[in-house]
Amino acid sequence: MCGIVGAIAKRDIAEILIEGLRRLECRGYDSAGIAVINSQGHLQRLRSVGNIQMLVEKAKTKSLVGRVGIAHTRWATHGVPSEENAHPHISGFISVVHNGIIENYLELKENLKQLGYLFTSDTDTEVIAHLVHNEQKYGGNLLEVVQRVTPQLRGAYGTVIMDSRIPELLVAARSGSPLVIGVGIGENFLASDQLALLSVTQHFIYLEEGDIAEITHCSVRIFDKQCKIVKREQIKSNIQYNAGDKGIYCHHMQKEIYEQPMSIKNTTKGRLSKNHTIYFSELDSCVDQILSKVEHIQIVACGTSFNAGMVSRYWFESLANIPCDVEIASEYRYRNPVYRKNSLIITLSQSGETADTLAALRLSKKIGYLTSLAICNVTGSSLVRESEFSLMTKAGIEIGVASTKAFTTQLTILLMLVAYIGRLRGAPPELEKNIVYALLTLPEHIENILSYDKVIKELAKHFSDKTHALFLGRGEQFPIAVEGALKLKEISYIHAEAYAAGELKHGPLALIDTNMPVIIIAPSNKLLEKIKSNIEEVRARGGLLYILTDQNAGFEERDNMKIILFPHVEELISPIFYTIPLQLLSYYVSLIKGTNVDQPRNLAKSVTVE
Repeated sequence: MCGIVGAIAKRDIAEILIEGLRRLECRGYDSAGIAVINSQGHLQRLRSVGNIQMLVEKAKTKSLVGRVGIAHTRWATHGVPSEENAHPHISGFISVVHNGIIENYLELKENLKQLGYLFTSDTDTEVIAHLVHNEQKYGGNLLEVVQRVTPQLRGAYGTVIMDSRIPELLVAARSGSPLVIGVGIGENFLASDQLALLSVTQHFIYLEEGDIAEITHCSVRIFDKQCKIVKREQIKSNIQYNAGDKGIYCHHMQKEIYEQPMSIKNTTKGRLSKNHTIYFSELDSCVDQILSKVEHIQIVACGTSFNAGMVSRYWFESLANIPCDVEIASEYRYRNPVYRKNSLIITLSQSGETADTLAALRLSKKIGYLTSLAICNVTGSSLVRESEFSLMTKAGIEIGVASTKAFTTQLTILLMLVAYIGRLRGAPPELEKNIVYALLTLPEHIENILSYDKVIKELAKHFSDKTHALFLGRGEQFPIAVEGALKLKEISYIHAEAYAAGELKHGPLALIDTNMPVIIIAPSNKLLEKIKSNIEEVRARGGLLYILTDQNAGFEERDNMKIILFPHVEELISPIFYTIPLQLLSYYVSLIKGTNVDQPRNLAKSVTVE
């Protein structure tokens, strides 16, 4: 969600901060701000509503020069988007940027008002600045002051604090919201995401829960929640600085849709052996012994990752004969879930920083699961560090808010995991061989379906005047219908719903009329005849039918029924295959509607608060 960038160096850092904010634009924001300490020790602050360019234009009118500074992109929680509510917030010599939510801010605010503090914003963040300023009265350096302030805060926060009287250091604290230190030569940096800092360093230290760090241009000191100095591992990122560039594509989402054949090859590389078995080098032999005992799987995730989990539920149960439950993390964490014997908990997240999924993982440790496994795209993320085991999707950096390649690589990993755990539990060898073969052919199948780009672009024109849409699917294609509806509503702002096709008579049929487009995923599989009956139910009521199917299904176009034919693919990988045209459809409808493809309104790439 919100983005943080901090820098301390022997050179001017204003442009570094601005560039960091630019590279976090995809995270979602409504305002931005920057503060630096100049050579005279004076604090210079600029804030603006709107995109980063608005802040850049404002900076041109003022001399913004300094060797230490902080910057922020805000996604409004407390207080409307406005310059007054934009970060950094100031109290005396103290400047603060903050991601997260301070749940007890009203109580703190009233106490601070009684002490004479005036509030100029409606944010929860301003209480941090005033608390630090007030606590300085009781002595100690900035690090010690922050160590006394953080226990007073309830909720989630990643915060960086600067004192204009002490221009040689920054202090950062992390509880719930991610923070990473970028390590340079004679300079150091802070950010909420390593992506912000790839132009200046590839060496990173991830702060852990409760950590407080003191950063100078030549040193990094980290203290845990007991205020004891600790050493955190430094990781070298393999992400290229220009990985966030769009290249020949118009949008990040378009680029990421077209990267999926290569992303899936990267996901399977080194994991599919020549003898048609699956090998995860990340999982040692002791993991095999644990996984062989699995009698139940609990998957917890949010948004698109939840939809991936829902597809895998069909796979785990029908292919590997393992009971599987899938739950939205924000529900799971609050409902006192009952533990099943020998249950494996799998958490799914592109960023590895999703607040509800992290909270669900932490709850699972108290319940006593057999073990925890994270499927994630970001090495070093909180979810990966806090899980007992992890599998990386290796999708490459994903910028667009609407997830595409992260989703299909999650599905790829999950299908491999079905075969892997199935083998450990004595499933027939043919299952693993069939999955390996299907996955080896998958990139070529996706390249093939991407060649239907112009067909989907023409189809999108049918949605130019629509405000509602219905998606239908059966079996493992039902969660793909849910994902298709999510993509359409995310970036085109069309109200879209998805239903299991068999549920039509239980309510959705009331929505059908001559203006309601109904998108149906209908490959030739064992449920084809069932979904054909559902199609007739819609057609009889005048619905506008758009059927995504294959050449073996035997559909014929009629007046209100458009058939979009694709090549037939193995049933094992058809959910991944049929995801691609739905991604393209949402992309082209968004272009027609004129919405912001990569940064849809009110949304953020990584949801790091509740």
